[in-house]
This record gives sequence, structure tokens and C-alpha cells, in this order.
Amino acid sequence: MKKTFIFLIVLTNSIISQTNESSKAKTESFKIGSGFSFSASTEKQSVELNEIVEDYRQALKIIQERHFDGKNLNYEKLTRHSITAMLHTLDPHSSFLTASEFRQILLEQRSEYYGIGAIIASYTINGITETYVTSTLPNSPALKAGLMFGDKIVAVDGEKMRGKPSAYVRDRIRGEKGKIVSLLVERASTGRIERFDIRRDSVPIPSISDAYVIRPGIGYINLSNGFTYTTKEEFDAAITELRRQSITALILDLRDNPGGILEQAVKVTEKFLPLGSVIVSQRGRYAIDNRTWRSSNGNPETMPLVILVNRYSASASEIVAGALQDHDRALIIGENTFGKGLVQSIFNLPLGTGLILTTARYYTPSGRLIQRAYNSENLYDYYLQKTDYKPDPNSAKKTTTGRTVYNGKGIMPDETVITPSINQKQSSLLDSIFFFVRELVNGRIRELEAFKWQNLPQFAKRIRKNDLPADEKLFNAFKSYLENQNPKMLKTLEEEKEFALLRLRYTIATALFGATTAEQVLIENDPQIEKAILSLPKADALAKSAQRKFLKTQK
Repeated sequence: MKKTFIFLIVLTNSIISQTNESSKAKTESFKIGSGFSFSASTEKQSVELNEIVEDYRQALKIIQERHFDGKNLNYEKLTRHSITAMLHTLDPHSSFLTASEFRQILLEQRSEYYGIGAIIASYTINGITETYVTSTLPNSPALKAGLMFGDKIVAVDGEKMRGKPSAYVRDRIRGEKGKIVSLLVERASTGRIERFDIRRDSVPIPSISDAYVIRPGIGYINLSNGFTYTTKEEFDAAITELRRQSITALILDLRDNPGGILEQAVKVTEKFLPLGSVIVSQRGRYAIDNRTWRSSNGNPETMPLVILVNRYSASASEIVAGALQDHDRALIIGENTFGKGLVQSIFNLPLGTGLILTTARYYTPSGRLIQRAYNSENLYDYYLQKTDYKPDPNSAKKTTTGRTVYNGKGIMPDETVITPSINQKQSSLLDSIFFFVRELVNGRIRELEAFKWQNLPQFAKRIRKNDLPADEKLFNAFKSYLENQNPKMLKTLEEEKEFALLRLRYTIATALFGATTAEQVLIENDPQIEKAILSLPKADALAKSAQRKFLKTQK
């Protein structure tokens, strides 16, 4: 059998063996991973474990002998799913990691992965789906090799990629650091097939994708990539640079932030909270899991602060939003956050695998539980957030200034602004927009040769509202392109003209300045951003009121 199955039996037998040896005593403590302990069971539980292992052995034996494909069983896959199913009966976030998954999660916590630094996406033309380069990252192997916007990935290490989703192509390109990956690429500029042999390297994934002055005196920080070991350092650098540009207010964007390292979220939060302020509490089964984090900052930032959140803001990002909301230090704008308030600990297991296990819960300074209710039999609805939520009046808590906040479904914003969504008609235009811009930036659209790129992408560009104007000339050129390539879309184009102009401008910016900079185009047309800017005076008044309350308690 494969080693994962062997590991399960060995681990269980090890527990049984150690339990039997301790049968003279009622309990005995032994270690899992690093620094965590639990009490082993008595002889009765040892018998139960023996029975479970025997049931598992017998079930596998019957499957192997009687299932029509029993001679070709993947024991590693079977066992992995067995362990995962067991963990999901406990909660939605405990999980088992294969050796490769375990290595990947450790890399992500270090803000990097091993690959070539190309952003790719799948697009369809004439009924054929292919994967294309949409951007490269600064100083990446892909950039140095010369890959550009619109280049089509034909094959990876000899395997043809036609019809494969971009996630599949991505996984084939990523791999061991220092190893060479061979790509066959159809160049967007010439149409020729060229071979690229690119050595994989560590590719940084900064927590802060962008930071700039969005309006005179107002800074904007996009912290959407999760909290990693470098977040505090990145955040301090961003604040310092924005201060140099004379900002007096700040918008912190935590939308789509999935969470990450708690300590880094605490360090970002205490940037705005005075010394001694509670940031988050953790309560678990053992003393080691019970802890309260407080601000250690004797000189916090006092500028008005608005935080943006959405339904994909989770875990550590909810801790930041919840703490600053409870202390009335920031106004929260957007949508209800995901609602993940369970603490996961990562344990090393034999053979390089890992276990992510829920060991405690998080609570905001006012005592709110962030975690949403979950049902182990309906994880689908849980992850898609399909259950309706109405605040329970009995769960009400109070902020510093006496505002009412509630338990139970993440962080509820102070001002709700729904995230704009792309409808089906708008989505149907995206492929054509990409292929049009692919022609445009390579100088193949008549009378718009000025859009042809002359240099490598300008990654540090700050796009202003009037840059890359999406005017009637551009719109008409795209309309002519559709008349030749996909005339059925002309009616949709007229109905969705405003959307098409925005996405044309965004896609051109992606080609010329890279994916991160191109986001500025969407940010400038984002109703949540506009609401955040308008809400800064209210956030300022709220923070000053909270500060007066705090100073009174210090007397």
C-alpha cells in the first residue's frame, strides 16, 4: 500500500500501543507536532481504536477484492479522503495535507511560491479555449525570458495545453525551485511558435499589492493577499511612503483577504490602537490556547481610517476589522465578512504530511464570536454562504462609544455597499475584449497604433482618471472588430457600452503596466471606494469620540 495509508495504520497503532503501555495509569500525555499535548485514553478507548483500525482494514480488503477496479486502487487518495471526511465532521476548516500541499502552505506563509512569475488566464475564441499570459511580475523569470501579454501557452514540458483550464496549466508550470520548465509559446507579436526554457525561482507574493494616493490627502492600501511573515514590514513601508506624500486619511482595503498569520494581523491593528487596547482574544480547550493580544503601541496613528471588507474577507482580516470597529477606530464599509473565527494549528505528521486542526475560537474586544454557524453535512452551503442571517438580539455587544454590534456572522459593516457583480451579458464580452486588446497593443488595429507598446511594462505607473481614455474612437474600433469576429455580440456591446469601455481600459492597462497597476482602473470606478472616501469625515468623528472615551478611562 502507499505510504499515506501505511502512515494512518502506523499512527493509530502507535497511539494504541502507547495507550496500552499506560494502562496502569488513567491518562498519559503525549505530543503531536511541536509543543501541543493531549491526554491519551484509558484501556477502553484503546480497545475502541483497535476496533476502528480493524474496521478500516476490513473495509479496504473488501474494496480491494470486490470492487470492479479493486486491483488499481490509489490507497494514498483513499486514505487522504478518509481523513479529510473525518475532520469535516468536526468543523469546516480542519483538514489533512499531503506532503506537497504542506510544503505549499509553508511557502505561502513566507510570501512566495516557486514558479516563473507569469499571470495566466483562459480565454475562448472560435470555440477553442487556450491559456494566455496576461502579465508578468517585476524581476520575474518570465519577464526576463521575454514573455508578454497575449502570448499563448501551447505546451508545458511537452504536454499540450489546448482545452486545459488555466489552473491546470499553472500547476504544470510551478514546481521545484531551480528546475527548468520548458514552454512552447505562440507569440502574440508575431504568431510564431517559440520555445522558452525558464528556470523556476521563488516568486514573491506581497501582502500589499498596491499603495498610493487615491485623492489629494487620502492614501489607499490594498492588503488583499493575506497576512504573511512580511505583512507588518510591508505595511510600515507603505504608511511611511504615503506619509511622505502628505496623506491625512487612509483607506485600508481588506476585500478578498483570506486571513493568514494572526501575529501579523495584530501588528497591523495595533498601528491604530493605543497602548493596552485589546485586539483579539483566543479561547480553546487547553491553557496554551487561551490568550489575549493587546496593543503595545505607545504612539498610534490618529488619521481617519475606513476599512473595506466583503464576503471573502476572512479570519485574520476579520480580526483587524472587528478590533478597529469595536474600538470605534475605523468605519467599516462593504459587505458582511465570511465569518471564520476558528483557530487552526498546523501539525507536522510522519512522511512530510500535515494536519490543520481547529484548536480554539477568536473573539473581538467586545466579546463577539466571529465564526458563523456550520453544519458538517452541508459544507457546500457553508462555503457559498447560502444561509440567511438575522442578528440575534441576545448576542448584542457594545463598542467603545456605545454602538451595537452582533455575534455570529463575521463582521457586519457600518455602511453596507454591495460589491458590483459582472452579469452574464457583460461576462460574454470579456473574451472578445482580450483578443481585441491583444491585436491593439501589437499595432494591428488601424488608426490606433499609438497603443502599441514600445517598452517593457511600467509596473510602478500611477494611472490617473484621464489616462488611457476609452473614447468613441476606441469603442468604434472594438465594434468593427466584433463585426468581423463575432457579430452576434454587437447588440450586447451596445447594451453594455459603459462596461465595455471600462474593461477595454483595464485590459489595455494590464498589457502596458501589469495586472497590479491595472487594478487602479477598476478602483477608480468602484462604488465601495467612492463610499469610503465620502465616509472619512464620519470615521474621523467616530475615532475622536472613541479617543475621548479612552482618555477618560485613563484618568
